[in-house]
Amino acid sequence: MTTIDISGPWFEDLVPGLEFDAPAVTLTPGHAAAHAALFGDRLRLPLDHPTSRAVTGIDAPLAHPLLAINVAIGQTTWASQRVKANLFYRGLHLEHPVHLGDTLYTRTRIVGARQNRRQAGRAASGIVALEMTTTNQRDERVLHFWRCPLIPCRNPEAETALADDLEGIGTTPPREALVAGLPRWNLGAFRRSLARAVVPSAGVRLRIGARDTVTSAPELVRLTLNMAMAHTDSKLSYLGERLVYGGHTISMAFAQVTRALPDLLTLVAWESCDHVAPVVENDRLRTEVEVLERIDVPQGVLVKLHAECFASRASGDEETRVLDWKFYAWSA
Repeated sequence: MTTIDISGPWFEDLVPGLEFDAPAVTLTPGHAAAHAALFGDRLRLPLDHPTSRAVTGIDAPLAHPLLAINVAIGQTTWASQRVKANLFYRGLHLEHPVHLGDTLYTRTRIVGARQNRRQAGRAASGIVALEMTTTNQRDERVLHFWRCPLIPCRNPEAETALADDLEGIGTTPPREALVAGLPRWNLGAFRRSLARAVVPSAGVRLRIGARDTVTSAPELVRLTLNMAMAHTDSKLSYLGERLVYGGHTISMAFAQVTRALPDLLTLVAWESCDHVAPVVENDRLRTEVEVLERIDVPQGVLVKLHAECFASRASGDEETRVLDWKFYAWSA
């Protein structure tokens, strides 16, 4: 009998040019309910189905953009099963709205790899640049982005020749493209659902006082087909505890942003998203968000936001900044 070890690629295996696919996922009301239970996000349209229909003109309810993003990221993780940390995301653009009932297909391509400088007492590792493209059942491109996971080498003493320049990986589309890509929704129907609509001016920083405790982190990992072993097996995490999937931190931060900015329509794009420190289960997270720009457009208001998320661990109040995220959102 032949035994084959199924355990995911090492850094040496991930050479530029390789491509991977994943099982397609049809988003269901069950996905939406699980996402809502995990984060308590107050983004209006995914919660209010009649208003979603009136605004979008589509019978199927709008899916939360971060539900779609988390599924797409999970579909990319065959390549990063051994990840030690996902360092950053770049250039994420939601090019087409996603509704419940849509099926997401994601293809991942390796576009660069760079071995880290060797350090005494540390096993060899490297950073891999992944480019992801997600389409729906109508072959419409709904999502495009890049991310860079840190992957260990098979040989802890490895000296590879992989030394790509990753600084230019992932660029946000020009603002004109973001505006042109906004769907032609009925914003009047959205405004009628509001008591009042408020979008702060640039330069305003909002500090959300309520903290949220990270729970059920592996459940989001499994829900989204995320194969990164450090998220479900504490012995494979350099922390000695399960590493919380970065999308969990991002989703919790955005849920807090919706408390401060309750009249957002949806996410549009991420300029950058850096995980600057790890998060583990039962960390308590809080978020501050600054309005960098307010751009009035024919389809409402495009706002560029800078969110920073801070974690406190165990019973202490000492905080560590864990997320630095610049993104565009759309408001009526």
